[in-house]
Amino acid sequence: MLEFAWPWIFLLLPLPLLVWWLLPPYRARQVSIQVPFFERLAAATGQTPQRGAVVLERRAVQMIVAAAIWILLVSAMARPQWVGDPVTREVSARDLILAIDISGSMDQRDFKTPDGTTLTRLDGVKRVIRDFIARRKGDRVALILFGTRAYVQVPFTQDLETAQQLLEQTEVGMAGQQTAIGDTIGLAIKTFAASTAKQKLLILLTDGNDTASRVPPEHAADIARQNEVAVYTVGVGDPAASGENRVDLGVLRAVASTTGGHFFRAEDGAQLEAIYADIDRLAPARLQTLSWRPKLPLFQWPLGAAVVLGLVLWVALLAGSEWRRSRELHHA
Repeated sequence: MLEFAWPWIFLLLPLPLLVWWLLPPYRARQVSIQVPFFERLAAATGQTPQRGAVVLERRAVQMIVAAAIWILLVSAMARPQWVGDPVTREVSARDLILAIDISGSMDQRDFKTPDGTTLTRLDGVKRVIRDFIARRKGDRVALILFGTRAYVQVPFTQDLETAQQLLEQTEVGMAGQQTAIGDTIGLAIKTFAASTAKQKLLILLTDGNDTASRVPPEHAADIARQNEVAVYTVGVGDPAASGENRVDLGVLRAVASTTGGHFFRAEDGAQLEAIYADIDRLAPARLQTLSWRPKLPLFQWPLGAAVVLGLVLWVALLAGSEWRRSRELHHA
């Protein structure tokens, strides 16, 4: 469908007529021959002397082409465009951060996969999270790794393959041997600061207790709630162990409850897979519908036609003038 982006430009169409009617004609002084008996010559011809003027005659074709050029120029200025059929697309309105514990305790080989294989905790978690990332079509995903310190391994992206590759490169102890849950939540809040998504979700997985944070997890969870960040916590490992190896289920429950999230307990790969499936069900992605109509600009066509018409008229007038001149010289 043909549309004009600036249709009000067509109000300029009568402008040349207004200029022709309202403005005084152009005047120019020219050299003339003075005749000493001018008054007698004028009386002999029966004319009354007055200010002289020579009105240049314009041919009808000149006026028609000039009008056509003006109409084409105004049409080009009105920005004609061809508007296509509406295109609708649904995109996710959610930003999601996966926070993975890579402290020293994640190197223990006690994680059983659904097929009965025993892996280290980190390798087992990688396998489950790799599949979880693959299902995040439309989401923007970020990856935070934490131990003694927390850092962003993958900033927000929709490039899921790259996120999976960087997850595979993760090794135990890269961020230190201790666990900093509170600082990790704080880093996630900072990462969400520039996000405009309507849904902000942090999934935090750990097998230890907070031993290295400068900000207590409960305080960090309260800040997350104020920033509308929901935290889903997943505890793996043994709550009866001691030191760094003991998973603090109470803190994980409190963090999830404060932020409006959920707490999950996983003892093996099957349970962990079920947990991430539950997260898909409990926190479905919010879809945002985007609709637009493709627009193809067409202003170049009337503009080009105006240029061609002007050139054709100029060439025709020039050729006509040369033809008359050569004819006059021939008769002379």
